[in-house]
Amino acid sequence: MPAGGDVSRILKPLILLLAGFCFAGCSGARPDGLGLKAGRLAPCPSSPNCISSQAPREDRTHFAEPFRYAGSAEDARRRLLDVLKALPRVRIVVAEERYIRAEFTSTVFRFVDDVEFVFDDAEKAVHVRSASRVGYSDLGVNRKRVEAIRRAFREASGEKS
Repeated sequence: MPAGGDVSRILKPLILLLAGFCFAGCSGARPDGLGLKAGRLAPCPSSPNCISSQAPREDRTHFAEPFRYAGSAEDARRRLLDVLKALPRVRIVVAEERYIRAEFTSTVFRFVDDVEFVFDDAEKAVHVRSASRVGYSDLGVNRKRVEAIRRAFREASGEKS
């Protein structure tokens, strides 16, 4: 039987190795269906770990209101980018004229959520889709994040919450 120090020397690297596999696996691969297709964001899957302002309004699990803005889409885009850049653990992956995609990474398990925005200047709306890459339920994390971004976006415009 190994002494206590020997067990520790064997278990610590093994635990670190297993934790590394878990953390690497938790981020998930970037989904293929992201981006705009005919001007629309991808629909949410049936799992409750995705919300979208382009989901049917009667789909209470997935529907979220779009962000509203006054002024130009370019001003709204700049304001949204400023809001996103101020948030922790976010990486802006795409920042085009009408479309923004960001990746949010959780603190502990390094789960990655993909958040997309598309600007519709005719509607004066920013459509949003936020989805977890892995798992079934997100315990409401995507909805809470989108609502926090909405508040910051509104406050950056000078509007009251």
